Amino acid sequence: MSFDPATLKYDANGLIPAIAQDELSGEVLMMAWMNAEAVTKTLNNGRVTYWSRSRQAFWVKGESSGHLQHLVDFRVDCDRDCLLIIVRQTGPACHTNRRSCFYTAVRNGDEVELMAPEA
Repeated sequence: MSFDPATLKYDANGLIPAIAQDELSGEVLMMAWMNAEAVTKTLNNGRVTYWSRSRQAFWVKGESSGHLQHLVDFRVDCDRDCLLIIVRQTGPACHTNRRSCFYTAVRNGDEVELMAPEA
């Protein structure tokens, strides 16, 4: 059965959330948005491509920073409204220069930073 990006459930703006996960550690690195064309680009060239809502343009992860995401596996959830993108991450995934965008925990009502930016 061949995959058709049109079978995914996009929101009213034509977007679907995509969660990037590290292939080796299983760590959740980030969440970003894709549209059908970003899905197709990612599957065709193996470079993870997102849709930037603020710039209204495609965004190939790492194209300007060098912190590349190479596609390892592409998974669709049971409702077809969320993607899991398993990647080989080069450098930090977060624009704050941290390994993961999920570096803030809430513990006992306080925010705690779990990791510092990479040097």
